[in-house]
Amino acid sequence: MKIRVSAVQYHLHTIRSFEEFANQCEHYIKTAQEFGSEFVLFPEFFTTQLLSIGSEQGTSLTINELPGFTEQYKNLFSNFAKQTNMHIIGGTHVINRDGRLYNVAHLFYPDGRIEEQAKLHITPTEVHEWNMSPGEGLRVFDTVKGRIAILTCYDIEFPEIVRMAKAKGADVIFCPSCTDDRHGFHRVRYTSHARAIENQVYVVVTGTIGSLPTVDFMRANFGQAAVITPNDIPFPPKGIMVEGELNDDMIVTADLDLSLLYEVRERGSVTTWRDRRTDLYVDWEKENIEG
Repeated sequence: MKIRVSAVQYHLHTIRSFEEFANQCEHYIKTAQEFGSEFVLFPEFFTTQLLSIGSEQGTSLTINELPGFTEQYKNLFSNFAKQTNMHIIGGTHVINRDGRLYNVAHLFYPDGRIEEQAKLHITPTEVHEWNMSPGEGLRVFDTVKGRIAILTCYDIEFPEIVRMAKAKGADVIFCPSCTDDRHGFHRVRYTSHARAIENQVYVVVTGTIGSLPTVDFMRANFGQAAVITPNDIPFPPKGIMVEGELNDDMIVTADLDLSLLYEVRERGSVTTWRDRRTDLYVDWEKENIEG
């Protein structure tokens, strides 16, 4: 089975209305639709662009006010998914649940369903500057094109959580990210490669570009989209199926052949998933079955 995926290098810039935000998102959605994509990935924190609108009094908006846009955001992306018959990973959006802020990835299905995966590992900035809380558990999502997981930015830097996603049957990990400098970008990028090799899965990653001068902690962005594969024949030698131009406003598209994953897991030059030493460390497949 093949899946065509697109990943958006979302250009953050100051806007004046929700309509401007909607029009920019529609541009990316229509571009992916023209490419025949079945899944579209937006980056982490891309909805912080809405904070640049400001208040009616002309004052700046803070992260605490971003959840006020939740219903508009969800309606917009749910309609996009239904109109285009695509699965849309709507990056992440900050929601307020019982008085606590969570950084939540949203999966919009073509039939109108909306699923959520909260970010599980949160960075010091998210904790100390934005007072966010971590998600409580990992989910995987069944689609007509197979099982996927959504792990946001910092999540991909933790091997255990991706092992768990693979043990639950995920063949594709979607990783929306947001990094403000080269160091953060390369942490996410290099660990995405490691997770693809360790678990013999695809990782689709993207990030924000541009800047929001009036939004604290979103003033700088360094990003690039990529579709990352295991490093084995029949995949590209560098494990990169496609990647965008650094910090350019663009979208990248690639076809993921799931049958190649199954092939390398059985007959690859290395079989990293099969060769796990579960006598020495946790067998997440067994844990999931028993759980």
